[in-house]
Amino acid sequence: MNFFDAQDQARRSSRRLVFAYVVATIVIVLAVTAIVGFALYTFGMRDYGYTVGQFMREQASVLVGTGLIATLFIFGSSLYKTSRLSAGGGRVAVDMGGTLVPTDVQDPLRRRLRNIVEEMAIASGVPVPEIYVLEEEQGINAFAAGFSPSDAAVAVTRGTLELLDRDELQGVIAHEFSHILNGDMKLNIRLMGVLFGIMALGLIGRLVFRGSYHASIISSRRDRGHPAILVVGLGLVILGAIGVFFARIIKAGVSRQREYLADASAVQFTRQTDGIANALKKIGGYSEGSNISAADPEEISHMLFGSGARFSGMFATHPPLVARIQALDPSFKPSDFPRVDPRSRQIETATESQHAAFAGNVTTAIASGGFKVLSESIADTVGQPQNEHVEFAQNLRQSIPEILYDAAHSSELVYLLAIALVVDQSGKVTDRQFTLLHEQLGPQRAQFVRRFYDELSVTGAEYRLPLLEIAFPALKLRPSQELSYLVSLTARLIESDGEIELFEFCFHRIMMSNLGRAIDPTGKRNATRAKRRDLQSAAVDLLRVLADYGHDTEEGRIAAFKAGQATLGAWAHSAEFKSDRELTVSILNHSLDILLGLNSKGQDALLRAVSATAAYDGKLSICEAELIRTVCATLNYPLPPILVHR
Repeated sequence: MNFFDAQDQARRSSRRLVFAYVVATIVIVLAVTAIVGFALYTFGMRDYGYTVGQFMREQASVLVGTGLIATLFIFGSSLYKTSRLSAGGGRVAVDMGGTLVPTDVQDPLRRRLRNIVEEMAIASGVPVPEIYVLEEEQGINAFAAGFSPSDAAVAVTRGTLELLDRDELQGVIAHEFSHILNGDMKLNIRLMGVLFGIMALGLIGRLVFRGSYHASIISSRRDRGHPAILVVGLGLVILGAIGVFFARIIKAGVSRQREYLADASAVQFTRQTDGIANALKKIGGYSEGSNISAADPEEISHMLFGSGARFSGMFATHPPLVARIQALDPSFKPSDFPRVDPRSRQIETATESQHAAFAGNVTTAIASGGFKVLSESIADTVGQPQNEHVEFAQNLRQSIPEILYDAAHSSELVYLLAIALVVDQSGKVTDRQFTLLHEQLGPQRAQFVRRFYDELSVTGAEYRLPLLEIAFPALKLRPSQELSYLVSLTARLIESDGEIELFEFCFHRIMMSNLGRAIDPTGKRNATRAKRRDLQSAAVDLLRVLADYGHDTEEGRIAAFKAGQATLGAWAHSAEFKSDRELTVSILNHSLDILLGLNSKGQDALLRAVSATAAYDGKLSICEAELIRTVCATLNYPLPPILVHR
């Protein structure tokens, strides 16, 4: 299943979720209305000789009002929960008692965790998510939460951190990254909001029942109102149980099969089954299992690595543990579960190597120069990192110069590193840009930018985007006013010579896209509804720019454009190749904004057309690679590093 198929499947699951939610809400509202009507009639109207029909006519407004109030309560509870979660994945982790792992953490176990998450992020082509540890949880578990990769958070329990070795922890993190890449996170957030609304009436019922029960003990026997309230409260408690039943059915139907997919993806990422398989085996052999105690398992079990509680049968949100293990290790038997002693924790005495020589002589990023024959469509690699990408990311992370690596993790220096990443690497307008930086930042801070710029000048171009991905968590911690100023200042830097180079635009656009999604995780501010004609025009313009900058001759540009044009479909055949480099940036900006409105089918078709255009001459240039990464980052496609085999 490719990235776009996974996204479509997530959307279909969302539609089924909405349908189930509506059905459950209708059933619960009708039941609430019936309970209130029964209580009013039994303890009030019947004694006055009213028939059921007369009662229905007399109390129609009350019953309708009850139904409306129940409906508004359920919808309002769901909207409240969803709105609270719209702050991003970090909100979910904090609500569950998670503690943020600092970007400059020194603790060996937490450093190991951060290293693994950073490597998986670089390999996947997404910003590094926020990282949390559930300090009070001894079970082995983890989850990923958020609306998009740019606002994602990954959390692990303390038991996971201390009981798993590096390979096992990498397998768990790879499993969670599969949920990030396959669109499961957004679905899980919506599911949490829906379940909260369905189950909220049960909580109210318990409160009403307890209050009316205690009140009835001390009240006069002649007070006939208390029995009615008691019946209503008891009815709501029963409805709460029905709500829990619906919630479990919905969760199980949505999440179970996606756990198998995430397990398989973890093996694909790491190219070894032992890591994730041994982590699952340790859950089975550990007295605490995957239990989560700080949060209600009913609410969050569907988003966990392990079930978090003992659900079984049709209510299980995860496949049986033995079945998951046997899918990875067919020879496994339930008697093979290892005995896990929590006293033998995986405490390391030294941090992992941070800055080693880059062992990238077999594979390196296309951005470092040279060409690559495109053996497969870029659309097929989106959201599908392979083991070679993970190995490349690990080698690259370890070889980042220390001054840049430390700055990317510093909440104070990361802002200046982001500016240095935008400064012109060709040297044409560097003096003019640093004059502007002295004016805006002052000499001391401008000097830091100069130091980072000098270091970047002697490292390969393949470090630039990974550094931005690594710096993202620290960058998000800066005040919103400072981030707004960063947007403004970097825009002035790339416009300082009166024209914007394509590579400057690409890097700036990637940074702004990720920051924008972090500030607005739901994407509502950037939501756009473009007409089909506008989408088609934007796609053609994008292919024109790619063909123009990716080929040296006019004949090659026209042929490359026609190759992509043919992939788009019959509607594009009438378009002709045009080149106007003075308008390249404005055309790209407008086109990418419009293309945000594409559906999954259109996104897949666009990237296949981009692949065909770039691959026409059997080579991929640096300029083409930069532009392709910009398209993917802007449109929120997680593209792994484009590698060259030397």
